[in-house]
Amino acid sequence: MELTQSQIYSPPPGFFRRLSVLDWVYGAALAAGALFALSRFGAYMDYYEKAILVLSAPTFAWLGWHWKPVRWLIALLAILALSSISLYGGVLDAANQKFLLKYGLSSQSAVLWMSTLFFLSTLFYWGGLLTRSGFGGAVGSKLCWAAVVMGFTGMLARWYESYLIGTDVGHIPISNLYEVFVLFSLITALFYLYYEQHYATRQLGPFVLLVISAAVGFLLWYTVNREASQIQPLVPALQSWWMKIHVPANFIGYGTFSLAAMVSAAYLLKSKGVFADRLPTLEVLDDVMYKAIAVGFAFFTIATILGALWAAEAWGGYWSWDPKETWALIVWLNYAAWLHMRLMKGLRGQVAAWWALIGLLVTTFAFLGVNMFLSGLHSYGQL
Repeated sequence: MELTQSQIYSPPPGFFRRLSVLDWVYGAALAAGALFALSRFGAYMDYYEKAILVLSAPTFAWLGWHWKPVRWLIALLAILALSSISLYGGVLDAANQKFLLKYGLSSQSAVLWMSTLFFLSTLFYWGGLLTRSGFGGAVGSKLCWAAVVMGFTGMLARWYESYLIGTDVGHIPISNLYEVFVLFSLITALFYLYYEQHYATRQLGPFVLLVISAAVGFLLWYTVNREASQIQPLVPALQSWWMKIHVPANFIGYGTFSLAAMVSAAYLLKSKGVFADRLPTLEVLDDVMYKAIAVGFAFFTIATILGALWAAEAWGGYWSWDPKETWALIVWLNYAAWLHMRLMKGLRGQVAAWWALIGLLVTTFAFLGVNMFLSGLHSYGQL
């Protein structure tokens, strides 16, 4: 029997044709939510904030279509955040009076739950790796997801709480070290969970959760010693819509660079024969490391450009060699050189892994060290 041309090769259906009914329902729900928010709160938004809100619907729809867990994550966050808002009833003191708020859905309670769950996730991941138990890794993964849910719930509740203090105080919760450490932990965890599913391995969890637990440990210390969890009004330089896009893009970079560094640590251990039969292949580790750095570099580049535009608006110049700006440039040059050597010279193996691991030190100083030891135009972020 002679085959026709269409039988020999049948091209795959287009992307939109591959979407299921549930996918379209999810996208429609996001669009409806964005339109409701626009009609309900549009009077409080400027042109740029409205644009961000409108664009968020197709962005999260695309994410949910490509990575299915995002769908239930957003639905669950919507339920928890709306429950928190309902319990507050417009009264901030309700956080100390209502059981569910005091012990679960207020911002401070949710962030404490997030911290506890990340610590437990780390322990189970390591227990699974050391005992060769799939159970430990499975529990660690579920605890990591639970921590992500509670962390984002806390951030959304904190956003609402800031407006309960005063409409002139209200702002997106990414303005100080307390808030961005929560953001860093959540972004790093989400990227790890994506790679965990994509590569069908939980053996990287013990390493990535170490850096998240370190961030959470600093967050708890910072909260206790500096009362950092208190919501403060924005300083004038931060009263800009630029913050809403610059900071998240920046911390996608920080999070993925840190993830790559911890994967490089696993690569180096495996290449030395440590956990050699328990970790993914060197090829998989190398691929995760490369993709994490590539994604981080793209977003860090965008964040740096946005930061320059923000600086021009706030301080009158695109670049001032402020310590934070200088170290951001050092981070950018470091990973630009890594990617150049990878793509042009075929950089692989232990040299690439050591470079990515040392890059964590550079990134940490740019993220935290500058705030601790140097001062400049970004001094509003000092410890």
